[in-house]
Amino acid sequence: MARIEQSIEVNVPVNTAYNQWTQFEEFPKFMEGVKHIRQLDDKTLEWTGQIGGNEETWTTEIYEQEPDQRIAWRSVSGTRTGGVVTFEEVDQNTTRVTLRMDWEPEGAIEEAGSALGFDDRRVQADLERFKEYIESRGVETGAWRGEIKQGSVR
Repeated sequence: MARIEQSIEVNVPVNTAYNQWTQFEEFPKFMEGVKHIRQLDDKTLEWTGQIGGNEETWTTEIYEQEPDQRIAWRSVSGTRTGGVVTFEEVDQNTTRVTLRMDWEPEGAIEEAGSALGFDDRRVQADLERFKEYIESRGVETGAWRGEIKQGSVR
C-alpha cells in the first residue's frame, strides 16, 4: 500500500473548514481527477474519477466522523483506499487540514506514479485548491454535524 500525507493551513475557522469538507459532492470543484461524487447516505459515498488514465468508480464508507476534528474512511468496493482527514485549530481564524491516505496502486503506471511522488504532489495541489476554494468563499456551502463512531451514525 502507498501512503500519502499532506497538510495545509487555511485562513478560516476550524468549523468552517470542517463543514465544507463534509460537502463531499463539492470535491470535484477542487480535487483533480475526481469527476463525480454521489452521497448515498450519511456514511456512504460513490466516487468516479480518473486513476492512471482510466475512469474508475468505487464506494467508500465513513467509519469515524467527529465534528471539527476528523473524518476517517475506507473503500468497500473498487479501488482499495482509506484514510483520515484531521482539522486542527491553529488560531481563531486558521485551521491546519491534514490528509493521510493509503491506497493500493494497480498496474505499472500507478506504481510508477506513486514511486515518483506524483500522488503526493496531486494531493498537495488538491489541498491548495481547497484552501483557495474555502478562503475565496469565506463561508461553507453546507454542513453535516453528525457523528459516526465505529461505523454507526449518531
